[in-house]
This record gives sequence, C-alpha cells and structure tokens, in this order.
Amino acid sequence: MSPQFKPVLNALDNVILSKNNELKLALVCLLCRGHLLIEDLPGMGKTTLAHALADVFAARYQRVQFTSDLLPLDITGGAIFNVKSQTFDFHPGPIFTQVLLADEINRASPKTQSALLEAMEERQVTIDRQTHTLDATFFVIATQNPQDQAGTHALPESQLDRFFMRLSLGFPSPQAERELILNQHTGRKRLTAVADVATLQSWQAEITQIPLNDVVVDYILALVKRTRLTSGAALSPRASIALGLAVRAWAFLAGRNYVLPDDVQFVAPYICAHRINMTLDEFQLQVIKQVPVPV
Repeated sequence: MSPQFKPVLNALDNVILSKNNELKLALVCLLCRGHLLIEDLPGMGKTTLAHALADVFAARYQRVQFTSDLLPLDITGGAIFNVKSQTFDFHPGPIFTQVLLADEINRASPKTQSALLEAMEERQVTIDRQTHTLDATFFVIATQNPQDQAGTHALPESQLDRFFMRLSLGFPSPQAERELILNQHTGRKRLTAVADVATLQSWQAEITQIPLNDVVVDYILALVKRTRLTSGAALSPRASIALGLAVRAWAFLAGRNYVLPDDVQFVAPYICAHRINMTLDEFQLQVIKQVPVPV
C-alpha cells in the first residue's frame, strides 16, 4: 500500500471492519472517476461505506432513498413557478453534489433509474432543454438488494454499463461481527477527513500518467475478446477503457508506477462481470481461467 493512502484506508477500516480488498477497490473506483454499484443483502454496511467515502475526503454528500413512487425530478430538481417574479426558477435536486448515494436503486421504476444516465456519463443534467453542469468530482454510489427480493426492478444493461465497478461486501468476519455485537464498533460514526477533494483530484490526474505496456494491453484485449466469442455476453470498448484505467489505479494504490498482468487478473471481474450479467465466480471460470496469463 502506498504510504499516501494509508491514512485514508485506515480511516475507512474503522467503520468497515475486515474488508481491506473491498475498501481498496472502492478507492480505485473513486480514483478513476467511475461510479460504484454495491450489491448485497440489507444491513451489510453498504450505506455506511458511502458515508465514509464522502467523510474521508470532506466531500459534499447527498442521499436519495429510491422507492417505487420516486420521480425523476426528485433526483434532478426542476423549475418551480415563482409567484412574486412570475417566472419559473430552477431548484437543483440532490444530484447537485459531489458524492451521491442512490440507496436501493433497484426499488425505483425504470423511468426514475434512467434519470441518472446522463449525469453518470456526461456529468450534466438536461432539464426543460437547459443543461446544468455537475461537479467535476461527481461520484454515484448506488446500492441494490439482490434481484430475488420483493419490490426490485432489474437495472437495464445500459445503466449497468454506466457503473465502473460492482462490489459486494459480504458477511463480516467472526471477529468483526463479535465487535458489532459487543458494541465495540459503531459503524455509523462520522469520520474525520484525512484528505480533501483537491488531493483526490490530483491523484485522479496522476493515475492517468501511469503507462501500460504492450503485454498488459494485449492481456486486456484477450480477456475482452473472450467475452465476444459468447453470444449475448460481449464487453464493449467502454469496459476495455475502464479496465485499463482501473489497473493503473490498483498499481497506484500499491505504490507502483507500472502495471502487472496480475493486476488485470484481480481487478477484471469487478469491472467487467456486471456488464455482461455474470457473477464474479462465473467471470473467473468462463473468462479469466480461459485466457493464458502472459509471463
């Protein structure tokens, strides 16, 4: 772990216990200016992680609870008639922030879910033919419950592809759960910022300067090509670009200015599996294990 990231990771580890890899992957997503989808059962720490990521960088934070009756304007905001001036004034919605938690995103209707598409891709929203620019660090953390739970609507492929990464926190270790039971750990406590948004932006710029050698690029292309041999499970160039950026960030977190094929092998399932409707294990078996690792 690079020394400059240790304070950030240590702070996050105070609220999300025994999940070192998951925390580092969430940081990778943030460093790549991507958006994060966390899929897990209720009560596993999804919302706590979103709060913590905002707190640790002192970023502006908004939360939207997605429900079946949520409307697109509840997210983006809209024009409201001003009786005094006899004009329509724009009132920005919660999307105008730096970190947006879209909690239980798959409980809202597809129409409401789609309100995030333009914002996630272009960091802007268009309302009444007027375009409004979002913050440069705009970052969506969406949580969703498993699709077999009541009241959920599956995210369409176009929206899944907007998410840079999908994570699952999973159950805590026995020791971590013991601490929760004994009230030795309060997961919702506010964190003291150990960095700021300007520092985050400098890190985001720095990772783009890490070179990718031909061996790594060829390995990424081989993995992507493997998915295109299976009907209905083909990764788009957007996924290739995302994977190339993610492995740079993973190397950056490790304190390296170069990328190894092992970085690609570890990170690829989290970047790619959700885009082609696979689980992490399925991606490992059907893609990673089928493509030789360059030496």
